[in-house]
Amino acid sequence: MFKVDIFQLEEILTDFGIDTKVKSFIELQRYHYEKHDPQSKEVRLIIKVELNNQLPIVIRFKNETGVTLELIENQSRFASLLLKNGIETPNQYSCGGNYAKWYSVGNYDVIVTVEQFVEGELQYIDSEIAEVTGSLLARTHNIAEHADYHVHNDVLFNPLQENDLFSVIEFLRYKDQLMSIEPDLYKSIINQYEECLDRISVFRDEPRYAVQGDISDCNLYKTEDGKIGMFDFNRCGDNNLYFDAIMQAVFVARLMNYPDNYTVKSEELILPAFLRGYNRERPFSDMQKRIYPYLYAVINAFWSADIIWNDNNLRHSIEAGDKEKISMWMKEIDRRIHTLFEIPLAY
Repeated sequence: MFKVDIFQLEEILTDFGIDTKVKSFIELQRYHYEKHDPQSKEVRLIIKVELNNQLPIVIRFKNETGVTLELIENQSRFASLLLKNGIETPNQYSCGGNYAKWYSVGNYDVIVTVEQFVEGELQYIDSEIAEVTGSLLARTHNIAEHADYHVHNDVLFNPLQENDLFSVIEFLRYKDQLMSIEPDLYKSIINQYEECLDRISVFRDEPRYAVQGDISDCNLYKTEDGKIGMFDFNRCGDNNLYFDAIMQAVFVARLMNYPDNYTVKSEELILPAFLRGYNRERPFSDMQKRIYPYLYAVINAFWSADIIWNDNNLRHSIEAGDKEKISMWMKEIDRRIHTLFEIPLAY
C-alpha cells in the first residue's frame, strides 16, 4: 500500500516553495486499489498537512490508468485561471513553473499537486446555495469560453454518450425481455427517445470548453465572508457548456444532501434555483430553452438510479422475471419520456 512520511512531505513542499516544517498530516481520501489487486501500483490519495506557522496544505498523489501529467497540469491550470478571474477556489502551488510533478515514493511513481486547504466544506444544498452555485457555474463557463481554455478529458455529464445521470444503453440491453412483455410501450418509448435525441443533437457540434465537471456538496465550500467556492478538479474536462449546465443542475437537485426541513421534493426547490442563478450570469438562448424539455425528459426517463441502482429497479425486476413490476416500470418510463417540462426559470 502506498505510504508517505513527514520527511518526504517536507521534500515535496520545499519543491513547491513551502519551506516550513510539517507538524502532522491526515488522510482525507484514499482509493484502495490494492483490495482488488494486491500488486496494483495505482494510487489516489489526498492528505491534509498541518504546518508550523502556516495555514494547512492539501497534497494530492495520483497514478491512475489514463491519467497523465499533462492532464493534471491542465486541470490545475484551469483551477488557477478561475482563481485569477475571481472564482473562489484553492490556490495552486507551482514547482518550476508547473503545477504537477512526478515523484518516486517508496516503490510507487505518483503525480503530485499541492494546494491551499480550505475550510467550510458544504454538507448539504438548499435553494439559496443552489442559486449561488448556479451563478458560480455560469461564471466558470464564461471564463473558459472567453479564454478558449480546453482540458482533453472525459466528463460525467455528456447526454450524447453514457454518463453518470441516465443510461439508455442499460435499457436497450433488455430489448428482447421488454418487447416480450410490453411491445407497444417499448416501441413508444424508443420512438419518443429518438425524437428527443434528434432535438438534443442540434448541439452536437457546438464548441466545448473546460468545465470543473463535478460540482456537488462535497466539492463546494463556504468562506467566512459567505462566498461559495469549489475545489477538486479531478473530473475536469471539455464539455458542451449547455449540457454541463443542465446536467449539473439535475445532479445537484437530485443527488445531494438537503435540509431536513424540506417537506417537498428537493428538486422542486433546488432545480429552479440553480437554473435561475445560472441564467442570471449566462442567459439561456431561445434554442436552449426549447431543447430543455427534451433533454430533461431523457434524463428523467432513463434515470440510472431507477434503471440500475435503487431497490426494485428495472434491472432487478427483469432479472427476477417480475412481469408486473416490469410493466409498471415501462408505463412510468413511457410517461416520463413523453412529459415535456419547460425550463424552470422562476424569477
